[in-house]
Amino acid sequence: MILIFPDGDFDMNEEELLHRIALSLLPNVGPVIARALYSHCGTATAIFRERKSLLAKIPGVGAKRIKKAFDGSVMERAEKELRFIKKHKIQMLFYTDENYPQRLQQCADSPCLLYFKGNVSLNKGRFIAIVGTRSSTTYGEGLTKTLVEDLRSLDVTIVSGLAYGIDICAHEAALSANVPTIGVTAHGMDRIYPELHRTVAGKMLTNGGILTEYPSLTAPDRENFPSRNRIVAGLCDAVVVVEASGKGGALITADLAQGYDREVFAFPGKVNDEYSKGCNAYIRENKAALITNAQDLIWMMGWSDDKKKEMAIKQTQLFFDLNADEQLVVDVLKTNGECGVDVISSITGLPFSKMANTLLQLELKNAIKLKAGKRYSL
Repeated sequence: MILIFPDGDFDMNEEELLHRIALSLLPNVGPVIARALYSHCGTATAIFRERKSLLAKIPGVGAKRIKKAFDGSVMERAEKELRFIKKHKIQMLFYTDENYPQRLQQCADSPCLLYFKGNVSLNKGRFIAIVGTRSSTTYGEGLTKTLVEDLRSLDVTIVSGLAYGIDICAHEAALSANVPTIGVTAHGMDRIYPELHRTVAGKMLTNGGILTEYPSLTAPDRENFPSRNRIVAGLCDAVVVVEASGKGGALITADLAQGYDREVFAFPGKVNDEYSKGCNAYIRENKAALITNAQDLIWMMGWSDDKKKEMAIKQTQLFFDLNADEQLVVDVLKTNGECGVDVISSITGLPFSKMANTLLQLELKNAIKLKAGKRYSL
């Protein structure tokens, strides 16, 4: 396929960006299939230049899907989106990029493309999602504010969905405590929903940001919110449910977090309170660990002994007898801190087969530790 850009304002690099957007817009092609196409072809541009008959032979793709997916309107829509993000200085994060959220990258159904506007790294520090009912009570709002204030010394970023109730309370508490906060939306970057939260969202751009998988002109339709929740869950080290009724988005996020091997915590409430039913049930069913304050969370996440971690690094330097592959992994963790297997493998160049044995040997030597979300640290 030969593409002609009438304005002549796309260079080769932007052509790849354009095709990455187009890949994310293909109908009947979700994140898993999009990754399969990209892995097979090597670049997004190559996907659109490859013969459809060959694409159809990729495992899991099929001729029927390919026939429905490729449409000239997709490329036209992608051009408009690229112009939109350039105009509004929005950052594109493709799943192979170094600045794509590494925690989210480990999730099989993570978006192949994200849009982000803000001023924080999505990979540095600790990420905590705070979620709950839209009909929050004074009890829940007080817990949220206190939790954020008590976490501010730990290099945390607070993540939530910018919705009414506990979500917006968490964002506002973070702004008040000068803690970075990220809102994950279920719509495009051309709007804020609910509109009432536009001012808060604007403040978040100076200490945090707004993140979405949806292109501009995407409305906050009901079916988008569960998909948004998987990003909230996958982006974080842990999810805290403050208040929740028997069902709702907060519990969906908690379930997704469990599926991603993230830690889930919940505040208990009175047995007859409507918006404590969900939290109490999750605690009772061992789906969430009970916490009553930030110290409970800090202790259960193993974040309370930074001095011991410093000593562990020194001991690694002084006492461990490491082979060349093991030293490569240790050096990566020294430089980058906690990392997932994908990131370690990418930096070291070690194949996954060798990586698994290397990580096991390092664990046996007590040189590294497996953390929440299948991440490793010294």
